[in-house]
Amino acid sequence: MKAAVITLGCKVNDVESGSLIRGLEELGYEVAGEIEQADLYIVNTCAVTAEAERKSRQTVGKAIKSNPSAKVIVCGCAAEKNAQAFLEKGVSVAAAVGAQGKNRVLEIVRAGFGEGFCGVQFRPSEGKYEEMLLPKCLKTRNFVKIQDGCNRFCSYCVIPYLRGRSRSRSLESAAAEILQSEAMETVVTGIDISAYKDERGRELADLMLAVKDADTRIRLGSMEVSLITERFLRALKEVKNFAPQFHLSLQSGSNAVLKSMNRHYTREEYLEKCAMIYEVFPFAAITTDIIVGFPTETEADFEASLRIVEEAQFAQIHAFPYSPREGTNAYKKYKELPFAVKKERVERLLAVGAKQKESYMRGFIGRELQIVPEHCIDGYTEGYSENYIRVYIEGETEKRPTRVRVEELYKDGVLAVKTE
Repeated sequence: MKAAVITLGCKVNDVESGSLIRGLEELGYEVAGEIEQADLYIVNTCAVTAEAERKSRQTVGKAIKSNPSAKVIVCGCAAEKNAQAFLEKGVSVAAAVGAQGKNRVLEIVRAGFGEGFCGVQFRPSEGKYEEMLLPKCLKTRNFVKIQDGCNRFCSYCVIPYLRGRSRSRSLESAAAEILQSEAMETVVTGIDISAYKDERGRELADLMLAVKDADTRIRLGSMEVSLITERFLRALKEVKNFAPQFHLSLQSGSNAVLKSMNRHYTREEYLEKCAMIYEVFPFAAITTDIIVGFPTETEADFEASLRIVEEAQFAQIHAFPYSPREGTNAYKKYKELPFAVKKERVERLLAVGAKQKESYMRGFIGRELQIVPEHCIDGYTEGYSENYIRVYIEGETEKRPTRVRVEELYKDGVLAVKTE
């Protein structure tokens, strides 16, 4: 029997799909990670933007077209948000599971798609973290999920309504998976890892201390300003193989827009946290997300976002236009800005971000970095450094952590030579 698990959206979806792949293999399936001829398709969807929802529906349609007689199970945030939109695609769609209780997918398959297991099969979290099978590691980089759900209710975001309230994995369980990781790099991820607190009150700093001697390089997923404290940074300093990249969520450089987004910090507080990071990790990469064209954003507000790119010395930014999400406070309260305004501002912000990224990378010319090689394409080995610079080395390199010296800027990263 052949199954295909297709994943859209965030790294948490990647982890959960990895768990489903392992479970399907234990049930005797040969599993692919993309659409191809199969007896069963599982589509793990995303709803963070309207475009993500559209792609999720489109992917289900492609799966059905690939084999109309195959069974299809849809899970994830888009399925949670509008299950009926998927069930209406035809008899091939056996069940919609939603964003919570994805273990239900394996129960449905194990039960042979019995009548009682089809249709909408939502399972609320009930405030407890749901353990899943150890994910199958498909890449050089491994992802370990430690938390699910969100309590922040940013005015633009639908995720808390789909993923449920924040809930955390026990420190012992999370630490065990990190410590036994055989990947060269392990990324600690969740919907909001800044809110990590297990049932015994232990926080992310405690988890980092528990895995400080791990052989795998440890990188953290997206985090919030509130996480950056002296205690947390001291804990990270103890981690033997910590990758000093901080994806510190910003969303806007304007205090007025941050307030209307229901983000509980100011630009001044954000910059203070950046300074704290640089004091402990002088060569750290601070990367971020910025939403452009939020309905309350004026040209002056946008210019504040442009300025903070250099002020925070970002190594890289991810800029994207505001996408109205039905059910959120922003959708109910504000009128969307014209598409042309959002498009023009995104282009300007990306240009400023590209210039700042180049400035950051230029500062490493002549310095040594450690990379985790991922693949060799067109005669160059590619991989990421500890501070998330994309590194190219001429020739094929053995897949192991490698010390390199940066020679010059190259493509979207730097060209380097091995020093060991």
